Formats: sequence, C-alpha cells, structure tokens
Amino acid sequence: MWFWIAVELTVATGLELGPDRRSRELGQEVASRGWIVYAARTAHGDYDLFLSRPNGSVRRNLTRTPEWSEYGGRFSPDGTRLLYRRQPKGPDVRPGEGINHDVWGAMGSLCIANADGSEVRVLGSEGEWPWASWSPDGQQIACLYRREGRIRIMDVATRKVVREVPRQGIFQQMYWSPDGRQVCGTANLSGQDWNVVALELATGKVTLLSRVVNCTADWFQGDSSRVIYSHRTPGLADAYGWTMLLQATADGASRTLVYAERGRHVYFGCTSPDNRYVIFAVPETDGGTDGPMAIVRLADTPIVVPADYMQVKALYPTAKSGPVFRLLEPGFEPHWTYAEIGGVR
Repeated sequence: MWFWIAVELTVATGLELGPDRRSRELGQEVASRGWIVYAARTAHGDYDLFLSRPNGSVRRNLTRTPEWSEYGGRFSPDGTRLLYRRQPKGPDVRPGEGINHDVWGAMGSLCIANADGSEVRVLGSEGEWPWASWSPDGQQIACLYRREGRIRIMDVATRKVVREVPRQGIFQQMYWSPDGRQVCGTANLSGQDWNVVALELATGKVTLLSRVVNCTADWFQGDSSRVIYSHRTPGLADAYGWTMLLQATADGASRTLVYAERGRHVYFGCTSPDNRYVIFAVPETDGGTDGPMAIVRLADTPIVVPADYMQVKALYPTAKSGPVFRLLEPGFEPHWTYAEIGGVR
C-alpha cells in the first residue's frame, strides 16, 4: 500500500520536481535493500534515532527519550550493533537546533546498542570517546582527541587504549577505513582549514584528497580506495557558494562530482553497503543538522538539479539529470546496512 510510505518521488529535471517513473523505480529498487538509521527532531524538541527501509517505509523510533537527544547513529560493519551519541535536552539548547553540524562527534556521551536499539550501554561521560568509529571487525573503536593531538584505538570489551598515533591535522569527522589501514577526516593541512585527508595509521602518511572548502567525509562501504565528502566552492552561483557532494580516490589523484542541487547544501553522504547507491541530505542552510534526504544511483552520477545548473556543469561537463528518490522525513547523518535486524520486519 504505497499511500502510507513516507516518500516523495522526484527526478532531477527542473526546479519543480514531480512524480516520475524513473524515480518510482528507484524507490522500489531500494525498498528491500536493508535499513537506514538517522537522527530526526521529534514533537518534543529533542532528536531521536529512527530506523526505516531506505525508501522510508517501516519507520520506527529506536530511542523515544524526550529528556535526551540521540544522533550520529552508525551500524557496526556486520550490522548487528549501533554506535551513537546522546546528550540531555536542556534550556541552554537553542530552539530547533540542539546538536552541532560540525562538532557533534565530540558532544554528549557515546552509546553502543543492538541494531534494533535494545541493550544500550553508555561508554564514559560527556565528551569522552570523541568521534568514535568502528574497526572493520567491530572489536575496536578509533577516537579523535583534538586537543591532545592524538588518535587513540580503543578496545570495546576492556575500554582500554590499544594504540595511539598523532592526528596529523585532523580535527573532526573522522572515520576508519574498511581495511583498517587508514582514517579519513576533516583537517587543517599546511595552514589551510577544511580539507579532507586520508591518514595511514602505520606510517603517519597524510594524503590530501580535496580542494578548497570540504567536510563530512566518509569511506565508501567496503572500499578503502574511495571517499565521499561535501565540497563548497565560494563564488559558485553566489558569493558564499553551494555545497556539493563529491567523491575522491584515497590516493588523492581523482575527484569528481556525485550530486549538486541549486539552492541546497548537500551533506552527510553515505553509500549503500554494495556502493550502488548513495543517501544524503539537502538542507537549505549551510551548517544545519537534519534536512530532507534523498537517494541516487551512483551509476547515474554525476547528477545536477536542475539540469540547467550551468555553474556546476561548467566545472563538471559530464553532469546530467537523473532519477532522485526523496524521502519525506528529514534526517541527520544517515547510515545504511544490508543486514537484517532482528525483531523488525
């Protein structure tokens, strides 16, 4: 029964985006391909974690805690557990905000739970285990300690430090590569802020992946040779510029457009586990939190919305229109697993 599925089906052919056969097909294509987890605001003014099918159906609130905000949900590589952060909702939180687009990974306390939200364990207190990221086997967590200048590898079972290395300029949004050999993150490199880099844990070698102003990088799932990230070129379309979604090779040799939309900033890019699709949010304001989410096929990219977004097409001549599946529910930092989650159908 399609009338209850919370989705808007659109195609990138113009400013007025209406129902389209190719977008409906894309929505049907992803409907049974695992689950996504994301944070969204509730009627109580807090943020909860939500689980749904990638097309927005079978939506379920995992946390339901009006006194807390939960955000940054991330499945373990085997899809059985979640990492996320939580912080109390209090009077000092600005109305309608509550979490910070840039520094959320160092806010609140780290939690581990089953993928269905059950059996929650809180690891440490406010600000501990910052920017926590799963190891490939899910037995360790990499954390970024900005002020101390260190990346620490922590054992989940014992909660002890196994290893540490210099952070090499990375200051936020750090994630561990699927092969365990590197981390990527937003870095200050050679005096220039807001770059995306890859750091080899064994050697300390840093590779610059991006140009100009960039953030919110993540690895392609199961592929340590590619990173997806948000990029903004000041002066493009207007003085400030609009944020686009790009991908880069981990050797720093190649960068290309994934998705750009005029009048929207594109953030929180996450690939599906087989790297066939990418989900992201398109908030109207830069630095916002949850925004309308959308999915595209990577095979259809690079995509521009609308098709006559000439400022972007001048930079990326191969960019074209393509089907865009839009979820009606807004979300912050979506993450995707193909694992089946017990107790959820």
